Amino acid sequence: MRRRSRNEPENEIEKRSKTFDQVVGFLHIFFICFMVLLVIYLFFIQVIDVRKYRARARSQRVGRIFSMRGDIFDRNGIKLATDKVYSDVYAHPADYDHSPEELAKMLAPILKMPKDTLLQKLKKPGPVITLKKDIDRSAAKEISKLHLREISLGKKNTREYPQGTLAAHVLGYYNFDADIANGVEYTAKDRLEHVINTVKYQKTRDGKIIYDFTTDPVATTTNPKGENVTLTIDAAIQHVCEKEIEKMVKEKEAERGTVIVMNPKNGEILAYAVYPTFDPNNYRKATPQQLKNWTLTDVFPPGSTFKTVTVASAMDLGKINENSKILDTGKTSIGKWEIKNYDYDVHPYPGEISLEYLFEHSSNIGSINVARTMSPAEFYSVLKRFGFGEKTGIDLPGESVGLLPYWTHWDQGIHATMAYGYGTSVTAIQMISAVQPLANNGVRVTPHVIKYTSQEEYDNKIHHTQVIKPETAHTITKLLAASVNNGRSVIKMKKYNVAAKTGTSRKPKEGGAGYTPYMYTSTIGYFPASDPQVLIYVMVDSAKVGAIWGNTVAGPVFHEVAVQVARILNLKPDKAPTTDKN
Repeated sequence: MRRRSRNEPENEIEKRSKTFDQVVGFLHIFFICFMVLLVIYLFFIQVIDVRKYRARARSQRVGRIFSMRGDIFDRNGIKLATDKVYSDVYAHPADYDHSPEELAKMLAPILKMPKDTLLQKLKKPGPVITLKKDIDRSAAKEISKLHLREISLGKKNTREYPQGTLAAHVLGYYNFDADIANGVEYTAKDRLEHVINTVKYQKTRDGKIIYDFTTDPVATTTNPKGENVTLTIDAAIQHVCEKEIEKMVKEKEAERGTVIVMNPKNGEILAYAVYPTFDPNNYRKATPQQLKNWTLTDVFPPGSTFKTVTVASAMDLGKINENSKILDTGKTSIGKWEIKNYDYDVHPYPGEISLEYLFEHSSNIGSINVARTMSPAEFYSVLKRFGFGEKTGIDLPGESVGLLPYWTHWDQGIHATMAYGYGTSVTAIQMISAVQPLANNGVRVTPHVIKYTSQEEYDNKIHHTQVIKPETAHTITKLLAASVNNGRSVIKMKKYNVAAKTGTSRKPKEGGAGYTPYMYTSTIGYFPASDPQVLIYVMVDSAKVGAIWGNTVAGPVFHEVAVQVARILNLKPDKAPTTDKN
């Protein structure tokens, strides 16, 4: 057996010491590497990838900046739409400095709630308790003055329309919660929500403002607001139009009706009445029929109002002139269809008629013979310049293009019926836009309801198109005014020469095959004829009581609106004074 040496214990101790030193050294190196890696990681987080983690931090906060939409005014500064700020009241039990009883006593009178009801809410468990929603600004101010740390206020907007139903289909509506809009609220959305000096601050989820060195405490109490929008609408004229069309629709038990008033010089729409209407403040309660601006979407045969365009087209192409005589045989046959004048029983064969007579007696046969002086391609090309078969470009959503068949698809029947307003289908806004050049030296201007600056007009908001020669427009105006003055139409005015035309057309069935028993009745015209300042279009759909003609249904509305508009705008008469009031 081998003996242990004396030095063996010392070697064992030395070995263990060496091993320990190695472990400590390894751990030292490990912790140094860990620290280096941690510093590198933090560097990436705080310097290189800082945006990602800032975004995460923001997601834990209420990052939406409270702002208000701009107001909408009529052309004279009358407020038509505005934001109203309401507040929701919250309690935070974790921050209670006062007992629920004390809070209930202070807040019950302001919130106009029974003290016991409020106390029950304040004692509810949970991090945040909703005490009351939609309190007004004055109540919110009273609560703020109490400086209660445990009570917070959450602001929110609601859109209000101070004039009620006035110009509802122009203004549209806006829903803050769903970000849904219609009318000008939709088309002017970017401007109404464009905040130039945005106040940026953030809130916690429970509504408390997060202050840092950059936070302006004064700015947090102000509400940034979008740009205001001014319309071309005149509230006084709009009111007249809405009142008159509603009265006629109800009197005649009609389905719907519209009155559009335009300045023919610049395309500004002074009034745009659509019936049935709705209250934008309570648009959720409106029916789809009330909400729909059918004057932009639905098409119909324009009837005899289209004859103004037919005659203007042929005259501008040099096919006829002011003194032309047109053969009117009273009736004609095209294939198996017989077409005749509405007054055939009274004037069975007028013979050679003047253009003035054509307008006064609304001759279908005369219009057909005028259309036949043009080839389908020629007629079609002028109709396109008038804007048929395409959108007018009005600054309201939902406009349709109407129906205008391409000239290669025209047969004898389409060519003939096109002449007196049955070969095409139009929207109401399309029809007034097409007649507008006759009152403006032959220049068509984009119809619009928003007032634009000169720069905005230059940026292609408003287009000017020379549709026909100025001389043609002047001649058509002269002929229309003479036809009104010579006749017994209700649209005649005593102080003003009115260039106008009535129209009546049968209402097609929805399937497209055949017609219903109902009519579209309309009147379109402008005055003073010597220098047109106002263009008015009236259309009533499916009147059921009394004589159903453009002159008997739409005509009285046209006359009353024209009289009131002339008074409101203080238009200078272009007729010799008479003893009659109008």
